[in-house]
Order: sequence, then structure tokens, then C-alpha cells
Amino acid sequence: MIEEKGILFILSGPSGVGKGTVRKALFNQDTDLKYSISMTTREKRPGEKEGVDYFYKSKQDFEQLIKENQLLEYAKYVNNYYGTPREYVEKTLESGYDVFLEIEVQGALQVRENFPEGVFIFLFPPSLEELKNRIVHRGTESQDLVLNRLKEARKEIEMMDKYDYVVVNDDVALAVKKIQAIIQSEHLKRERIAKQYKQLLEDEL
Repeated sequence: MIEEKGILFILSGPSGVGKGTVRKALFNQDTDLKYSISMTTREKRPGEKEGVDYFYKSKQDFEQLIKENQLLEYAKYVNNYYGTPREYVEKTLESGYDVFLEIEVQGALQVRENFPEGVFIFLFPPSLEELKNRIVHRGTESQDLVLNRLKEARKEIEMMDKYDYVVVNDDVALAVKKIQAIIQSEHLKRERIAKQYKQLLEDEL
């Protein structure tokens, strides 16, 4: 019996590309994927649960984890830290489950440095015009902010060569199918299972 370790999949891409929509659609399917739970120093909100919505830490504890390199990535927003705890990810992978992380491009690049064995998927807009339309249709941002987001998106698209796969999000259902195909193909890679098969052969001899 081959006991296969899980794989960390990172979905990333520019703001407005639809990462959250694709991730939700993926998890609405029958899946064994585990969603990566983030850690934060912000206060727990009503109805939120420890280890479900976030792992809640004090600022002091969070900064200690940064020093100990116990976060795959982290960032600070409005005086609160947010990050991806290494321990949760590694324990889940050791249990044989795949972990799925949806994150901004800068965070994904941090993960690439700290966990290069992850599989990095870049969600690409059908066009910059379509990306602009999606940001504008949110209706929550000023014209200046929309332009700034588009400039940032251009820079992030140039970082695409840091990723293993590119999925164009012109149709959510199709994007989900492509991501499922990536997950399946990664589990079939020779180098992932060669060690287990060699051990199996040694045990039987």
C-alpha cells in the first residue's frame, strides 16, 4: 500500500481576476482538498471559530513565528498581521491531504521562496480589458484606484514565469476543470511516487 503525501496547490493572480470565485466553485465540487486556514492578529468577529475561519494569535506570538520562519508568507494590513502557518500546512500534507491556498501574487512569491515544492497556478484574465471591466463592475473603487489596480495587474502578469501552470479564467466552470486536471496530473508525476514504489519493492523482497 502506497501512502502518498499531499501536495500544496497555490492559486494566485492579479486583483479582479476571480480567484475567490474559482476557489469557491472548486470547493463546491466533491473534493478532498483542504483549504489553507490563515493566521491573524485581528480580533475574532462574532460567529467566527478558531481553526475554522482563522488561527488567532497575539501580535507578540505572530512576530515570534515570523522570527522562527514558521509562516510560509505574511503581510500586514491596517495594523494587523495575516499569514499562512507552516505547521498547519505541513501536518495536513503529511496526513495525505492536498492543501489549497488562494492568495495574492506577492504572497505567492513568498510561498515560492519558503515552500518551493508547492504547485503554483496563475489565474489569468481573458484580456486586460476584461480585467478592467471586472474591477470597474465591482463599483467599490474610484477611477484612480481602478487605474492603479490595472498598473499593478500588468506588473503581476509579468511575474507569470514564476508559476508552474497558467489557467485563463474566461469561464469559471472550465477554469475549475483545468485546475482539477492539474491536481490529478501532479499526483501522477513519476518523481512524486518513485520513492514510495521503491520502498514497496524493498518491503516485498
